[in-house]
Amino acid sequence: MKQYLKRYAQNFDYPLFFTVLLLSLFGLIMIYSSSIMVAIAIKGKAPDYYYHKQVINLTVAFLGFLAAAFFPYKHYANKKVMLILTAVLVVLFTWVKVAGNGDEAGIGSKSWISVPGFGNFQPSEYAKLFIILYFAAAFYRKGQKYTLEKLQPTEIFYPIFLWILVVAGVAFETDLGASIILCGIAVCVVAASGIPFKTFWKFLGVLGAFGGVIFGILWLFKGDMLTDNRMGRIKSYINPFNYESGSGHQVVNSYYAIGGGGLEGRGLGQSIQKLGYLPEPQTDFIMAIIMEELGIWGVLVVLGGLGFIVYKGFSIALRTKDPLARMIAAGIASWIGWQSFINLGGVTGLIPLTGVTLPFISYGGTSIIILSLAMGILMNVSMFEKIERRKTQS
Repeated sequence: MKQYLKRYAQNFDYPLFFTVLLLSLFGLIMIYSSSIMVAIAIKGKAPDYYYHKQVINLTVAFLGFLAAAFFPYKHYANKKVMLILTAVLVVLFTWVKVAGNGDEAGIGSKSWISVPGFGNFQPSEYAKLFIILYFAAAFYRKGQKYTLEKLQPTEIFYPIFLWILVVAGVAFETDLGASIILCGIAVCVVAASGIPFKTFWKFLGVLGAFGGVIFGILWLFKGDMLTDNRMGRIKSYINPFNYESGSGHQVVNSYYAIGGGGLEGRGLGQSIQKLGYLPEPQTDFIMAIIMEELGIWGVLVVLGGLGFIVYKGFSIALRTKDPLARMIAAGIASWIGWQSFINLGGVTGLIPLTGVTLPFISYGGTSIIILSLAMGILMNVSMFEKIERRKTQS
């Protein structure tokens, strides 16, 4: 055991670890700064209410990171492990369907479940990590049986079908942001699997056909999915100032925060928009508060850290010779990339709002815990890649 831990310590990816740690601590500071008014005026709690809750979330997340970092990633290809992960997904989706909750007037989404002793949990966050591991394991096993070069889309019917069910389940929760991320993740994992280019396009065709059928069914229930809140976001996308008192309120005040911060920012804790103008500034719109208080320097810290994690994930995927490791690393990197783009795009008005949090920065227990598990898995992949590389060099 001692020798095992020593080998891991020698190959520990310290740049990746400290980048995640820096972002998480930076996010903790900004959560405290941005949530003071919300905690006092809306929750009737102490000013550091959200700060203390996030400290607990980070503690649990750190333990999850360590557990995932020292759990060999190759075990995720084991059928029993995947069966357990699938069973957890089914339980969570059934739970949220039967007893889910959400602020329909605020976020237009019913996607949370109350876990006794834990608090709120969002199954769609778990679904993101599950799709990465399930697709990677499925393609890895199929590749060992048929070789990926000869793999046909019809031979991976079950992974495609399960993916469609997961996306449909998340979409029925009206969590469209997570649905988009799940689509991007699946495509990136398959692209990293090593299948030929022509087969990849055939796969996209099959995926599109299944997706078209499912979303055709979803369209029949558009009254449930396209809530007034969500329709308002779409209408206010082109010119939110026309809907400043309604659906465009968040984006307009995000613009005020960004413009008010300028290059240098107003100073840490000096945001104006967090004083009741920008709803829930500690979650989806925390980047607007960062821009207002810290200016370009705060933006560079966040974008630099997230960019490095995405770069690290894809560089690991390119270096490793193990298809399973390559797909997992590429899937995690694409997840961080897609989610960051969707969040920042919504804050800046580049794309319509979807209610997606900013990785490692926004307040949220489910998000930081699941992301930390993913980072632990990526750390494990990185360590094994280093070990294998040293073996080939010696």
